[in-house]
Amino acid sequence: MAIGVALNASDADNEIDATVELAREAAAAGLRSAWFGQRFSVDSPALAGIVGREVPGLQVGTSAIPVFGRHPLLVSSQAQTAQAATHGRYHLGLALGARHLVEGGFGIPFERPIARLREFLIALRQLTETGTADFRGELLTAATPIPARVPGAEAGVPLLVAAMGPQALRVSGELADGILPYLAGPRALADHIVPAVTAAAEAAGRPAPRIVALVNGVVTDDVDAVREKAAERLAFYEKIPSYIRAIELSGGRQAIDVAVIGNEKTVAAEVRRYRDAGATEVVFAGTEVAGDADRRRTWALLGELAAG
Repeated sequence: MAIGVALNASDADNEIDATVELAREAAAAGLRSAWFGQRFSVDSPALAGIVGREVPGLQVGTSAIPVFGRHPLLVSSQAQTAQAATHGRYHLGLALGARHLVEGGFGIPFERPIARLREFLIALRQLTETGTADFRGELLTAATPIPARVPGAEAGVPLLVAAMGPQALRVSGELADGILPYLAGPRALADHIVPAVTAAAEAAGRPAPRIVALVNGVVTDDVDAVREKAAERLAFYEKIPSYIRAIELSGGRQAIDVAVIGNEKTVAAEVRRYRDAGATEVVFAGTEVAGDADRRRTWALLGELAAG
């Protein structure tokens, strides 16, 4: 099973330089991929393209770009550019986004998110696979009066969705290459998420979907203190219905309840639980919460597991 990490250098003097250095360290530790969240600050496809070019061999991906406030033509350009820059090692993650961020940040209504996701994926698939599109839906139009292919990105771009709810999983199974569930523990994956997206893919005649599980976790001896810090960071997600549902389906009440914090034996056992629940890849996030020493300790373990 492939194992990667989400990189966060937002506190650095230069986030781009610091992220490249972290990526080099991750690759040296034996990790297979580096992932970047999309915020209102750094542009994640651009960052992924830079990192992938600077660190040969490392898979890079975004997790995830909200479909509201974006257009398939522009996202396709970003994704194909990153794919050409990395010679085929870029993975594009999309998301519905959160209502309060969409409406508060972009000033647009958070309406019909599933329909928008479906149309976005249809148009984006045409663009990334052929360099052209002629799509006219209810919510989106994507047409190419001039070519939209980026030379060097001919292999296409893997499309993943941060889907966890039933409708989003159905659309993702039909139209995407996999999913990026976050704050969904092994129980939620095994009992709800993996069966739903797999059934949708099978019904659509598509290959078995990738299940890239994003897991908050860190190897540490100071479990209580680290849990407290992580709980503060993760409280943001407890205001978003899709995450609340995933946490509850995982048997938790708060986001921290699905975090993986403990010694090497504890963390390794949890990685195996995710694999057994159907995850094809595991990406650890928040590994920096306890400081550099525990981050490196975490990456060392994850590198060993990836090699095994």
